[in-house]
Parts: sequence; structure tokens; C-alpha cells
Amino acid sequence: MRGRPPRYIPRMSTAVTDGIRVDVESAFLSDRSEPHAHRWLFAYTVTIRNEGDSPAQLLARHWDIADAEDRHEHVVGDGVVGHQPRLEPGQTFQYSSYCILRTAHGSMRGTYRMVRDDGAAFDAVIAPFPLVIPQQLN
Repeated sequence: MRGRPPRYIPRMSTAVTDGIRVDVESAFLSDRSEPHAHRWLFAYTVTIRNEGDSPAQLLARHWDIADAEDRHEHVVGDGVVGHQPRLEPGQTFQYSSYCILRTAHGSMRGTYRMVRDDGAAFDAVIAPFPLVIPQQLN
């Protein structure tokens, strides 16, 4: 295919913890980035699916965002995008967000604090996924 290259190349990760599957797809947003100002913007879409046998609610998040110079930013807070979704077995919750790096590549990883109806709590793993601009893939 000839013409302009794609604006972004998606990157994915998957992890399953105690029946909770977390899939993440990331993408570089060239039209929202300002490399001359050391500002690279990456979007990511998270899909959380309860593959277990009992309901679970997402109460909190913890992200570890690393740039190419090994600087880490930790983002901790209640829920995700204003929600604390409760997932019945088989249900899915999806949301999108973004992060800004000071370098042209980096990575994200983290956990979601989940609680079952019986009060049992666990951290669902968000597997590491790359944040990279397309030119760095060649």
C-alpha cells in the first residue's frame, strides 16, 4: 500500500489474575505530540473481562509509567476514568486514556485493586506494554 504511513502502530499486552483478564492496546498520537517540546502523547485502551466464576469490582488503580531515561511516574487513585466497575462473570468494561512522556518511547505497567463480593481483595496485573513511536520500530 502506497501513500502516507499510519499515524500510529498499536502495541498490546495481556494478563490474567484470579479470573480477571486485562488487555491493553497502546498507540502513538503524532498529531497531539510536540517532539520539539519533549512531549510525546500515547493513548491506550484497556479491556477488563471477568473470566472467573464470581463478581469482582475494580476499586483502585496503580500505574507505573517509565520513560526512556528510566524516570518513573506512579499514578494511584480510585477507580478508572471516574468509574469503579463491578463485573459479573462474563462481563467486560473498556475505557481509553492517555499519558504524556518526555521521551519518544517508554512503557507502562500496573495493577487494579479488585474485591470480590465476599470481601476477598487481590491485585489484577496489568502486564507491561510499550509506548513507542513508529519510526523507532524500524
